[in-house]
Amino acid sequence: MTITFAPVGWSLLAPLLVLPMLLVTLTRSPKDAAAHLFWFGFGFFLAGTYWIYISVHVFGNAALLIAILLMVGLSLIMASFLSLSGWLISRLTQSEPWLMLLVAPSAWVLIEWLRGWVLTGFPWLALGYGQIDSPLAGWAPVLGVYGVSFMLILSSAALLATIMVAGRARLYVMPIIILPWLVGGILKTVEWTEPDGDAIRTTIVQGGVPQDRKWLQEQLQTTLDFYRMSTLRVPDSEIVIWPEVAIPQLDDQVQSYLSIIDGDARRNRQSVLLGILERSFERSDEGKIYNSVLMLGGEERQVYRKRHLVPFGEYFPVPAFVRTWMKMQDLPHSDLVAGTDPQPLIVAANGTRLAIAICYEIAYGAEQRYAFPDAGLFINVSNDAWFGDSIAPHQHLEIARMRALEVGRYLIRATNTGISAFIDHNGELLEAGKQFEPVVMTADVWSRKGATPYASSGNGPIIGFSLLILGIFWFRSRASF
Repeated sequence: MTITFAPVGWSLLAPLLVLPMLLVTLTRSPKDAAAHLFWFGFGFFLAGTYWIYISVHVFGNAALLIAILLMVGLSLIMASFLSLSGWLISRLTQSEPWLMLLVAPSAWVLIEWLRGWVLTGFPWLALGYGQIDSPLAGWAPVLGVYGVSFMLILSSAALLATIMVAGRARLYVMPIIILPWLVGGILKTVEWTEPDGDAIRTTIVQGGVPQDRKWLQEQLQTTLDFYRMSTLRVPDSEIVIWPEVAIPQLDDQVQSYLSIIDGDARRNRQSVLLGILERSFERSDEGKIYNSVLMLGGEERQVYRKRHLVPFGEYFPVPAFVRTWMKMQDLPHSDLVAGTDPQPLIVAANGTRLAIAICYEIAYGAEQRYAFPDAGLFINVSNDAWFGDSIAPHQHLEIARMRALEVGRYLIRATNTGISAFIDHNGELLEAGKQFEPVVMTADVWSRKGATPYASSGNGPIIGFSLLILGIFWFRSRASF
C-alpha cells in the first residue's frame, strides 16, 4: 500500500490492494478481522513512516533504542485504529456483500478521521492523499481528503460485492465500481474559486543546508549571506519566502540582521516571510519560544506562530522525571510554545491576505479552514531536512498538494532542503526544486477568492454521513441478535 503514495504514486493499485482486507472483514469473525487488519496496519505504517527513525536517531541524536521504540510504538498505535475499522466492518456487515457498499467506506473513513486528532493526531497516510493525481481527487474540494478515501473504499467494496453476489444482482452493483471515478473526473473540471487581481511575482529561497550542519556556528554567516543575497537578486518579486527556521538563531539574537532585511524589503516594496524561532517575554519572565514566521517589509512586522506542535519533536508530553533523565542524557528536553488559535492573517505589502501553515500543520486540513475564504494565497514553510533522503519529503509535498486542492488556492511551499514547490489551486505541481541543493525559484501566482464546499463545511458532511450510516447498521445488527 505504501507504493500508492509518493514518491512511487501507483495510485490505481489502491482499490485492488484494499480488496483482501475487505474480503477478510466479510468472511471472518469481527475478532479475526480485527487481528488481520491490525497486522496489516502495523506493516503499513512501519513501511510508510520508517523515516521517524531518521528524524529521531540520525538527526535528533536520540539513542538507537529510543528511536526504534518511538517508530514501532507509533506503528502499533496506528495499527490499533485500523484494527477497530476491521472489527466494525465485520460486525456490521454480518457477511452480507451488499452492506459493504455503505458500511466499509463509512467505518474506514471514521477511523481515518479519528486517528487524525486522537492523542494530538497523526493523519499521515490517509488513503485519499495517494489519489491526488487520480480522478478521485475531484472529490477533495467537496468533501476533503476523507471524502476521497470514502470514494476509494466505496469503489473497492463495489468490486468485491460484484465478485461475491450472483445473477442479475451484479448488474446493479457493477456501475458503483466506476461511479466515484467518473463523478470525480467531472468534479475536477469545476472551478470552485476565481482569480482575484493580477499575477503576483513570488520567489522561494531554499538554503539547502543539511540538518547536521544547520546549527553549527561556522555555518551561520554563510546561511545569513545566502538568504539576503538571494533575496536581493529578485527585486521584482512582490513576495519572497524563506523556509521554516531559515535563520538558525533566536530572533532577539539577530535583530540587526532582521532590520537589514526589513530595510531591503521596504526599498523593493517586497514582503519577505521567513521562519525563525521567536522569543517572547509576554507574561513570562523566562521567555517563551515559538516556531514562527515573520513578515518583513510592511508597515509593521507581522508574525504567525505555529499552533500544532510535533510531539517528541517540539514538545515532550512526558513526566518531570523523564524530562530530567532526557536532560542528563543530553537529549532535547525543553518545549516550544504553541501559538494562539486562530490568529490574524498576515497581510502582504501588496494587500494580499496570506494563510500560513508551518511544517506538520499542513497535514491538518480542518485546522486551516479558519483562514478561508479571506486568504488569497496559502503559504507552507517546512524543514524536511529532518527526514533525510527518505520518502517523507515526497509524502509531505503530496499532503500540501491536497490542501491546495481542498481550498482552491495557490500554495507556495518553502523548505530547507526540499522539496520546495509552487502548487496551483487544482493541486497541480507547477515547479519543484531539487533536494539538498540551494534553490531560488520564481513564478507568477494568483490570489484567488471564493470558497470551495470543503472550505465552507469542512469534514462535517462526510463524517456526519459516516456516523449516520454506522449508527443505522449498529442498531440493525443489535436487533438481529
